[in-house]
Amino acid sequence: MADSLNCDLKSLSPLQLFERVTEQGEKVRALKAGKAPKDEIDAAVRMLLSLKLSYKTATGQDYQAGLPPRDLVLINNGTTKEEDEDFVDPWTVQTSNAKGVDYDKLIVRFGSSKIDTDLINRIERAIGQKPHRFLRRGIFFSHRDMDQILNAYENKKSFYLYTGRGPSSQAMHVGHLIPFIFTKWLQEVFDVPLVIQLTDDEKYLWKDLTTEKAYEYARENAKDIIACGFDINKTFIFSDLDYLGASAGFYKNIVKVQKHVTFNQVKGIFGFTDSDCIGKISFPAIQAAPSFSSSFPQIFNGKENIQCLIPCAIDQDPYFRMTRDVAPRIGQPKPALLHSVFFPALQGAQTKMSASDPNSSIFLTDTPKQIKTKINKHAFSGGRDTIEEHRKYGGNCDVDVSFMYLTFFLEDDDRLEQLKQAYTSGELLTGELKKVLIETLQPLIAAHQERRKQVTDEMVKQFMTPRKLAFEF
Repeated sequence: MADSLNCDLKSLSPLQLFERVTEQGEKVRALKAGKAPKDEIDAAVRMLLSLKLSYKTATGQDYQAGLPPRDLVLINNGTTKEEDEDFVDPWTVQTSNAKGVDYDKLIVRFGSSKIDTDLINRIERAIGQKPHRFLRRGIFFSHRDMDQILNAYENKKSFYLYTGRGPSSQAMHVGHLIPFIFTKWLQEVFDVPLVIQLTDDEKYLWKDLTTEKAYEYARENAKDIIACGFDINKTFIFSDLDYLGASAGFYKNIVKVQKHVTFNQVKGIFGFTDSDCIGKISFPAIQAAPSFSSSFPQIFNGKENIQCLIPCAIDQDPYFRMTRDVAPRIGQPKPALLHSVFFPALQGAQTKMSASDPNSSIFLTDTPKQIKTKINKHAFSGGRDTIEEHRKYGGNCDVDVSFMYLTFFLEDDDRLEQLKQAYTSGELLTGELKKVLIETLQPLIAAHQERRKQVTDEMVKQFMTPRKLAFEF
């Protein structure tokens, strides 16, 4: 019996083990409170100690109530070499695999759920139209409680969207567009309010920026976000440096989260050290607060029970796992999440794009010539060393950055499949595939630049003014 239990525990992820320990601890407390027989309590305590030992063996950490296993993720890709591991936290993404991060392992490690065909079909039935290409192609691949959001929607109950941007530079790149393209689609098909957080305070704390420069970047980034086509009557964009002082509801929620998360917990989740400034340690509560409708009394009429759906890249999940743990303890609904894959750098899928490296990214300010030069010069190729070899053996779409980018931006599924077959067979050469990407991105970015020119400072002010949106609550 003990052996079968140990085998069962070995098959669990660290997060599942953590949850088992938590459940068993609650069971022990309930038995003691109910004055259960001594032998029953003793058996439950032995089980708890066994679970805690399994947890420590699996994670190298002692179990601490309310502190999930450390979310700096090291995923072993079937080897023992340290350099062959994936590393993911909210600030850094690294993998030695040219295909990119192993997202199936990341789902297991984070304890989220895969967006499967059944869920995509359910979304299609709910909205009455074809799902977005990001869903069809697995770009948004993981979720937490999306089924609850659909339950609410199908029962005519309200929810709202929340996403964000850390304004670390004046110009955004195409990778930054991914959550906004998808969020705009979600807002349109579900017809719900949207709040967009600009974490200029975070960038001031982490980067060598003044508060004035961080706020300036926030306003410039807001112009790019508005240029995605969001409806001003249904969207509130806010800067933390600005809004935090203007909303009592927002600050109250920050304080509630701060009270219920310990220093040990944020160290465990985010890897903070004793030498980090206290601003960093308290920042996760600021990113958590927009998950609660009471942070926006002007939109939700003070209601605290409106559920939130957060589309974001999966590296942001640690913030919201913390939020979901705290939410019930402060009387708030847990936010639901939709996670996207990372947008690869031009040099390959081993890292995210960097706003500080102009050659790792296609920026929204790039000219058609710059786009062409960057793709031709820097886009990592899955092709062979010679044309003869390529014709004979074909290219590898799994590592070819041009094909990866087309997966994000080419709408036509049939055309994408044709390109994949042609490149894999060797019929299509790397230069020809890059040409397709150039011809896809040039008009897309030119159209974005035209829309951005129409965004005035007055329009930014309107989007960023706390106000009632076109919804009744």
